[in-house]
Amino acid sequence: MQIIDRDVPPRLAWSLEQAGIHPLLARLYAARGIRSADELDDHPGRLLTPDALKGAAEAARLLADAITQGQRLCIVADYDCDGATACAVGLRGLRMLGAAPDQVGYVVPDRALHGYGLTPPIVELVAEQGAQVLITVDNGMASHEAVRLARARGMRVLITDHHLPAVDAQGQVSLPEADVIVNPNQPDCGFPSKALVGVGVMFYILLALRAEWRQRGRFDATSQPRVDALLDLVALGTIADVGRLDDNNRRLVALGLKRIRAGRMQPGVAALFAAAGRDPARATSMDFGFALGPRVNAAGRLAEMGLGIECLITDDPVRADALARQLDAINRERRELESGMREQAELLLDDVMPQGEPPAALALFDPAFHEGVVGIVASRLKDRLHRPTFVFARGQDGLLKGSGRSIAGFHLRDALDLMGKRHPGLLRKFGGHAMAAGCTIAEADFPVFDAALREVAEAGLDASLLHRQLLSDGPLAPQWFTPETVRLLDQAVWGPGFDAPVFSDRVQVLGQRLVGERHLKLSLKLGGEVRDGIWFGRTEPLSAETQLAYRIALDEYQGRQRIQLVVEGAEA
Repeated sequence: MQIIDRDVPPRLAWSLEQAGIHPLLARLYAARGIRSADELDDHPGRLLTPDALKGAAEAARLLADAITQGQRLCIVADYDCDGATACAVGLRGLRMLGAAPDQVGYVVPDRALHGYGLTPPIVELVAEQGAQVLITVDNGMASHEAVRLARARGMRVLITDHHLPAVDAQGQVSLPEADVIVNPNQPDCGFPSKALVGVGVMFYILLALRAEWRQRGRFDATSQPRVDALLDLVALGTIADVGRLDDNNRRLVALGLKRIRAGRMQPGVAALFAAAGRDPARATSMDFGFALGPRVNAAGRLAEMGLGIECLITDDPVRADALARQLDAINRERRELESGMREQAELLLDDVMPQGEPPAALALFDPAFHEGVVGIVASRLKDRLHRPTFVFARGQDGLLKGSGRSIAGFHLRDALDLMGKRHPGLLRKFGGHAMAAGCTIAEADFPVFDAALREVAEAGLDASLLHRQLLSDGPLAPQWFTPETVRLLDQAVWGPGFDAPVFSDRVQVLGQRLVGERHLKLSLKLGGEVRDGIWFGRTEPLSAETQLAYRIALDEYQGRQRIQLVVEGAEA
């Protein structure tokens, strides 16, 4: 690993400090491209409006007409946290904006039984509900056959998604024949934020619907429903889906955190904080990514996402608490399953890397792997080896279902697209993003997939991209090693594209020991002071003197607070 300090434009940091921003935050924000204090204003009025979001106005008219005519609407969700929060925002928001409680239902695919997204069997389930309007959230852009079936069955189809559209053999974008598509990443959409995730898209459709009702005279600006009450769910889904924190996403998350810290949240969100042992009054974006999000995701991985959605839509705190505890138990089971799969994957690596050097990309399969956890295992292996990684499990239909994670500089979905063109018939299904993608293949084709992935990676990745780099905010001055600094940093909004602060210093390692068999507990000398440190998931000892990259956190024990360094990496 190479630790590289971020560039901090001194004049920019000075101007932010002069605008009243804390000196340490001014330096951190300047390094992340913030040019003025106005960019940090998270007032709701600073959010982008839905005007430039292609299809939003048409979606609003479709929904307003359907609600007025008493038509039944059905939301088809996805089985991850983004899909669950988008479904909850849709259900709550549509009822808030005039739909009768029993006018809006939902369907969520079973990962093992139905696969991903809107498929013909899911359309049949929607038809059984008697729905006249089918609404997808966080899926639908590749569902050509299912959309045709739904319209043939007399339904109007509204697709809300954020995934990239499919590209045909001639390189042309291919869109499903829905009545309306709302997706900031579809062609000719001028919405400035392409980083909206599924729950963000659904939230913006509600804003457009509210504007449509104002035009129709249903209510005015003073009497309109407060859809910002749903921003706790928007914030959770945005961080859990690793949505890049551009200015607009950062404001959405900031507004959601404000509501949670003030105690204004859905009962299910409060219950998830309690189940995770976290204090909502001190909520941070890391709570979404590492505590609440995994518990909601666990339902879609090992059970069925209906549990997660029901937790987020119930107004009964007692029921929310029971569902959150059930999700917590499923998440513990997920962690145990993931641990076993990772150990098996480590054994498979001996065959893949006989000389200890990983290939340009990895593909692993074992008959014992569980389909619900392949994405997590792929992510862990990618982090460890710094290589694009796919992990496959056998689905109920006998086909292999793979989930992949990538490194910077290697667009995983585009790689799959190229592989499919070079090997027609190899990919039964595929889709995703630059950093995460999924596909379905025949088990007999796994060796072909493995070779094709390596071929594309070897051509597309040069040596510099295969060398792991960690961006640091440089040394942390001694005066900032305080509980107040930790709280200051925790109050800010950090996430993908606006990374949480990681500092780096040369340290002496005075002592080190394993705790919990998997974590390295450290005693470090830094700037003349002895400080505690911990490196989660690290078992190999450190040299006596090294350059460490770390976050600062509060270690609270028996009423005492101490600063602890949470190590993120060490330079060789």
